[in-house]
Amino acid sequence: MADIEYLKSQLGVHPDFPKKGIVFLDIFPLLRNPVAFETLITNLIHHLTSHTIPASPSKKIDVVVGLDARGFLLGPIIAMRLGAAFVPVRKKGKLPGQCVSATYVKEYGEDSFEMQSDAIKPGQTVVVIDDLIATGGSAKAAGELISVQGGKTLEYLFIIELTFLKGGSKLDAPVYSIVQSDD
Repeated sequence: MADIEYLKSQLGVHPDFPKKGIVFLDIFPLLRNPVAFETLITNLIHHLTSHTIPASPSKKIDVVVGLDARGFLLGPIIAMRLGAAFVPVRKKGKLPGQCVSATYVKEYGEDSFEMQSDAIKPGQTVVVIDDLIATGGSAKAAGELISVQGGKTLEYLFIIELTFLKGGSKLDAPVYSIVQSDD
């Protein structure tokens, strides 16, 4: 529990960003502090190895999917430590080759995510990582991309969860978040 309080204390807090009434929690101070960054990665790895993997039928994680763009900062490190593959999910038009795509609703319209169509093999177990879950739209789209390729999402991992938006209720697997915010 002390690690979680430490990580919370390292987040940047920006009132009225990006607009009045919103308190933006910034993860970049965690990344600038090597001890905080290692604490963050260690927390996530501990959770995965003590909870997620033992609860998985295959007892392993095959793929870590990172969401554009902050999931790219965490996903490869976690994948490497688990001996898993890393697969990026990017905004439409950013990946080469044949891709599968899923559309999701944002605050001001729609957007699309893509994943290379050969990135996940049928039956592979997957965890999804991003910095924050709000309404759950982008994470849900990633889950759809995984499912279309025959993968099985075991869990969604986030540094921050805006619990009042109930984004986790839209997802097809459990959510693990380190910091929960009610405002």
